[in-house]
Amino acid sequence: MTAQLAIVLTAMLGGAIRVSTPFIFVALGETLTEKSGRINLGLEGTLVLGAMLGYATAYLTGSPWLGVLAGGGAGVLLGTLHGLLCSLPRVNDIAVGIAMMTLGTGLAFFFGKPFIQPEAPHLPSIPLADWTGDPALAVALRVNPLFFVGVAAALVMAWGFRNTRIGLVVRTTGDSAAAALAMGVSVNRVRTLATATGGFLAGIGGAFLSLYYPGSWNEGLSSGQGLMAVALVIFARWSPIRCVLAALLFGAAGAIGPALQSVGVTQGYYLFNAAPYILTLLVMVGSSGSKDALRAAPGELSITR
Repeated sequence: MTAQLAIVLTAMLGGAIRVSTPFIFVALGETLTEKSGRINLGLEGTLVLGAMLGYATAYLTGSPWLGVLAGGGAGVLLGTLHGLLCSLPRVNDIAVGIAMMTLGTGLAFFFGKPFIQPEAPHLPSIPLADWTGDPALAVALRVNPLFFVGVAAALVMAWGFRNTRIGLVVRTTGDSAAAALAMGVSVNRVRTLATATGGFLAGIGGAFLSLYYPGSWNEGLSSGQGLMAVALVIFARWSPIRCVLAALLFGAAGAIGPALQSVGVTQGYYLFNAAPYILTLLVMVGSSGSKDALRAAPGELSITR
């Protein structure tokens, strides 16, 4: 029993790191976007299009890292388009986000059909625990470098929000457009740049899905992770560091099913696979009535009005 528990916990640790990585990138992208005062519900489409373009680029060039850049580039294009549309008078950012989600997934499905069967090169992993001699731990702790990039990005973003002029401008724009205008800041420009940068991060998260875990391209790859990341940002109170911790929590929830299957527990497997979605629902219900969440939210977001 003790050995089985150790196997489950080890599998959950490895699964949490793998599953959380795309959540980290999408959540950080949405945090940056919302800190500027705009909501981007289109990151689900960005995630899917980034996964498709990343996989296609890796297959055509033989370089998975070029695929990662291509995925990020797809995010920049969709994010910029979202930002420009939302800069128009009387345009609702939530409605634009839904349209961008449809556009991104539609483009990915249309252009991605030829790449469903071909095998693209995968991203490498760093063996952190091979020295232990424990095969299960060695497999669990083969960590993709993008996980560390995501953690580093969260640390830099948190520091930047507190200590740099760019961070001050983004926060001011998100809290009060009038105050930003008084500082001589172009509100639409800041929000468009923040949305484009957030899209870049989300596109990288999509490339991780297709080039590392699960490591293939198909039309059901995302499973709603882009939308779940919006709930994760609210749960993390718009803090980049908390986004990483919340992503690990969501990742651990997603790893419960495969971890139990590794020790032969198959009964209720599909219920355990639904754990991330149940957690998302609980987070949304808990956050909807939380005064702390509303106090932490940027003042210009439509959900605070």
